Amino acid sequence: MSQSELRDVRPAPRLLGSSRPTGVALISSISAARWLLLLVIVAGIYFFYTFVVPVLAALVIAFASWPLYRRLLAFVEGNRTIAASVAIVLILGFIIAPIMLAVTYASHEIRDWIGWAVETNKTGAPTPAWIASLPVVGPWFDMQWSRFLDHPGAVGELTQIVSGANIANIYRVALAAGGAVFNVLLTLLFMLIALFFIYRDGKSFVAQVDKLGERILPVRWERISRIVPATISSTVTGMTLIAIGEGIVLGVAYWIAGVPSAVTLGALTGLMALFPGGAPLSFTLVSIYLVSSGSPVAGIALFLWGSIELFVVDKTLRPRLVGGPIKLPFLPTFFGLIGGVKTMGFLGLFIGPVLMALLVAIWREWMREIDLQNEAEDRAAAAAAAEAAAPAFKPRAASE
Repeated sequence: MSQSELRDVRPAPRLLGSSRPTGVALISSISAARWLLLLVIVAGIYFFYTFVVPVLAALVIAFASWPLYRRLLAFVEGNRTIAASVAIVLILGFIIAPIMLAVTYASHEIRDWIGWAVETNKTGAPTPAWIASLPVVGPWFDMQWSRFLDHPGAVGELTQIVSGANIANIYRVALAAGGAVFNVLLTLLFMLIALFFIYRDGKSFVAQVDKLGERILPVRWERISRIVPATISSTVTGMTLIAIGEGIVLGVAYWIAGVPSAVTLGALTGLMALFPGGAPLSFTLVSIYLVSSGSPVAGIALFLWGSIELFVVDKTLRPRLVGGPIKLPFLPTFFGLIGGVKTMGFLGLFIGPVLMALLVAIWREWMREIDLQNEAEDRAAAAAAAEAAAPAFKPRAASE
């Protein structure tokens, strides 16, 4: 090859100078990898934060139902895809069946209310005695009822007044309700998709998380990581059992007190018992209704029975069932429920106690380390004191 050809194949000069392959980097590879990982996590949270709620809901359901899923997996001879598909179908039926029952019951109730409204619009309706006899507010309700509903055509006039003056608000409320229903259905769809893959690939994913956790917290990971599934499972099971029990107990009390629709009110009380303060609100309103309708003894007895039953449940059963392996006291359990509901709604009923359980577990872990360190220091001090108090031993000389 000639000299001119060698000049042609020589690389072109660099704009920023020649490279130094042996130079030292400004940022170490480990630091760069950590910052890159942090940026990826922040970007993932920013783009996918709307999926946090359905994924958390899927995790809650998976943790709570995992023992049953393992039985189903053994029944289908270890085929995870079939087991996950069957589990999703069962959970979907478990969700849809109560909704269909509620819609059917609501349609009957709405039909009865429409019939009552049509009849009232024809002839008018006097104020019910139990409303007029309410303490303090009874006379005011009686006056308003007589003004708007105690004459023929009253319901039509009231509907025209409300719809005419608030047609824009009604339209906006209807649009908001439609959007809320769509969001709920979309969240449910994402939750079911996430739940399917958690069932199918959960075991391998947990193994990977355990490897990463052991690398980050080599000593504490095994204890802390087992708290989350156990706490979620115990929380879901405990709150469900408490809600069912309170619905049955208070429903029977409603029936004994002579409350109409005792079964329906018992079911609503059980549903409200999932939320903090829901059960007391339910039996208090029913007690007020009994007192106002001319049954003060039954109303007071129902209120006292509900208060005693709620005190026993909140002081004994709820901390034992909801706390899980941590055995949360009443106050952290209450704060976890209230904070979870306030922050995340219904899902917060289960996420809040889990976070409180983790905080209590970390706190007890720290206390355990402090106690172990103090014990080691005490043993060392005792050994030093014993060595100082022991008489000095001098061996005899060989000549002696």
